[in-house]
Amino acid sequence: MAGGRRSRLELVFDILAAIQNKGGRIKPTHLMYKSNLSHKLLNNYLEELLEKQMVEVHEIQQKKTLSKMIHITDKGLGFVEEFRRMREFTDAFGL
Repeated sequence: MAGGRRSRLELVFDILAAIQNKGGRIKPTHLMYKSNLSHKLLNNYLEELLEKQMVEVHEIQQKKTLSKMIHITDKGLGFVEEFRRMREFTDAFGL
């Protein structure tokens, strides 16, 4: 999509693809930068993706601090795959 705002589905795709591209797990701050979203907006989308079981949040112990790691689920991976196919299909017809 050249310029303009991203649709809700494109935002979901960007979030899930960013997680997938980092080996299936990513820290929330890194995801915020990779998906180019504000903290508040990212949290809203993550809540929805958690409800829909497309991502999981795991707490991990790193040295003396507890940090969160976001993991993509098989359902999330399926969405990424289908969205890519849909995008290829629409691109093939110039839509």
